[in-house]
Amino acid sequence: MNTKNVLAITLLLAVVFSAGVASWQFIVQNNNTNRSSTDAITTTVTSTVTKTASNNIGDLSPVDLFKKVESSVVAITVTLAAGGSAQGSGFVYNDQGNIVTNNHVIDGATDITVTFLNGESVKASLVGKDAYADLAVIKVDLSSDELKSITLGNSSSLQIGETVVAIGNPFGLSGSMTLGIVSQLGRSSTEQGFPMIDLIQTDAAVNPGNSGGPLLNMKGEVIGVNTMILSNAGGSEGVGLAIPSNTISRVVDSLIKTGSYKHAYVGIQGTDVTPGIADAMGLSESKGFLILQITQGTAAEQAGLRGGNKQVTIDGYPINVGGDVIVGINNVEVRKLNDLLLYTERFMQPGDTITLKVIRDGATISVSVTLGERPPL
Repeated sequence: MNTKNVLAITLLLAVVFSAGVASWQFIVQNNNTNRSSTDAITTTVTSTVTKTASNNIGDLSPVDLFKKVESSVVAITVTLAAGGSAQGSGFVYNDQGNIVTNNHVIDGATDITVTFLNGESVKASLVGKDAYADLAVIKVDLSSDELKSITLGNSSSLQIGETVVAIGNPFGLSGSMTLGIVSQLGRSSTEQGFPMIDLIQTDAAVNPGNSGGPLLNMKGEVIGVNTMILSNAGGSEGVGLAIPSNTISRVVDSLIKTGSYKHAYVGIQGTDVTPGIADAMGLSESKGFLILQITQGTAAEQAGLRGGNKQVTIDGYPINVGGDVIVGINNVEVRKLNDLLLYTERFMQPGDTITLKVIRDGATISVSVTLGERPPL
């Protein structure tokens, strides 16, 4: 195993990152380029004619959907402390003036301006942000009758192939709408140096400036926040990722109440079990998550979890084996890291106790772990 392809993190659990020819890119639009972004009012609605909306009961046509939510989607322009400016998107979350966007859209901002599709621009203040979920809440001082929020949908009910639309401000083109489908669910990314998990993959075109804008089902409900794309050239190539609405509802309500969100934290580093690792450790199956190292002072150390104690060469590269192999959490099977991450992020909070099913020295045992809080970035 190439150790350069193992991204050892000490934040939640760990993650394996295989570098490819393309790269994940956040889709905030940097206004320090030569591209014009002066279109603050004109509405541009685009779609692919070969794609059509599904005909489920309650679904809207793309035209009616846009009319329903157009006054709720905003352009966000920030002045950066490091100099220059950047632009992203957002949507009205409630009639108290709270607007949801990506953390990376407003990160490092000294000034935030929100522009509605009718051209009205107002200053906004930061309410709270969470770098790990890449979500932020900003607030505008407008009356409730001037604001129209968008309802959150249930992202856990999404199906692959379901029609979705993205609305935002790509390259400063305000109010742009694109049509696509849910390409896959439960994706993950390590672009920020830690795992972002449970992401929605879509082929609805998103580009720089779409960051923070809503991904909607055909009922006009937000089922995701567009956050990044996989691209060779820096533009849309049909692989976008969005933060699911079920994550939004958990994180955003906490950001509004407290300004932050607390993520569960174990404190281990490791890698998925490969056939080579299974052979080296005498495992009957190549499944589970091998702990390579324990972070001192964490829940993992307190629970007595064990890291690797013997370096061997696997597929031509050194790796520490002999540590615990996690194969279950609270009676749910763990075949790879993502299973562990999904369960912990969806259902667990700091202070909760989990039971890990672990293979240690050839025997299967149970280990109770009281989860800690992920340290701030």
